[in-house]
Amino acid sequence: MYLFQMERGMRTMVMGALLLVFAMGCRKEKDPSPGGNVGFSGTPVELDLPSWVMDSIGIPAWPPDNPLTVEGVALGRKLFHEKALSDNYTQSCASCHVQEHAFTDPDPFSEGTNGAFGDRNAMAVINLAWDLRFFWDGRRNTLEGQAHDPVTNPIEMRNTWPEVEARLQAHPEYPSLFEAAFGTSTIDSNLVVKAIAQFERTLLSFNSRYDRFYYGGDSTALTEQEKHGMDLFFRDAHCVDCHREHTFSDPGMRNNGLDLSPQDSGFYLVTGVNAHIGRFKVPTLRNIGVTGPYMHDSRFATLEEVVDFYADDVELNSPNLDAHMFPWVAGHIDLDATEREALVAFMHALTDDDFLNDPRFSAP
Repeated sequence: MYLFQMERGMRTMVMGALLLVFAMGCRKEKDPSPGGNVGFSGTPVELDLPSWVMDSIGIPAWPPDNPLTVEGVALGRKLFHEKALSDNYTQSCASCHVQEHAFTDPDPFSEGTNGAFGDRNAMAVINLAWDLRFFWDGRRNTLEGQAHDPVTNPIEMRNTWPEVEARLQAHPEYPSLFEAAFGTSTIDSNLVVKAIAQFERTLLSFNSRYDRFYYGGDSTALTEQEKHGMDLFFRDAHCVDCHREHTFSDPGMRNNGLDLSPQDSGFYLVTGVNAHIGRFKVPTLRNIGVTGPYMHDSRFATLEEVVDFYADDVELNSPNLDAHMFPWVAGHIDLDATEREALVAFMHALTDDDFLNDPRFSAP
């Protein structure tokens, strides 16, 4: 159990770093602005974090104007499951981010309220408190910004923020919940996304069998095959080059050689920089066994297909191929059938059943 209370010097240092982080990376579209009563503070949240997380990853990052509070997280949980956010009251955030699938969509593409489908797979919502880019194309810098977009997206919830604000304002419960969370009963979109972001920052997954083996010292937590896969993952297979230990993700936007001519330009659509064509956010591999289908376009149905792609089919001449793919260019990746099976087995050992079934994250 870790209560986020720091000595004054440490707090100043961390807050200064966070202010710098959130000042960087300006985009064509700004993230939502602050809201709520200045100086208002709720009840600080206690988070269940193993000590090794704090030692290896550090303190989770969130904007100084949106600290985690018990009241804010509770409100965000309710809003995450609130179908009034969609134009016809049929969908919520949880409709496309399903808990038993690690808060992603088991369908290749999510269906909007009018029956239209997107063209990218819904990303998992796991350990995002440490992330600095959101969506496959990295177009948002904050979780607040990420929570803002689906409500007005014409192929997702298809609503307007004034309509959402009016609905929540007229609701018998929400004004008092916003008062408790932010010190005001006047509801606006900035406070809605701040609450949702607070809830999403509590979606922490660090209790897989791998964690119990590697960090907890439980020698029985992994099978021999899974241990073999773990060794390959962190060494000869070079998976760890882009899926770093601890979070099993990476802050960079990378081209992993999916296509010679990418149909989806990815990060380029945000920046307009040619060197960013085909670059996408690196997803976490935590709970990867339940988050299929895989890649931004859902082209692979199984983890076996993913491993076969990396073993056999990386497009080495793909424009903007990431430097992390040098082992492939150099011909260092050579996986036989037994090694491929071991890699898949290890990735299944990254599943955190407690996270997938935690009642604190389900509909209130």
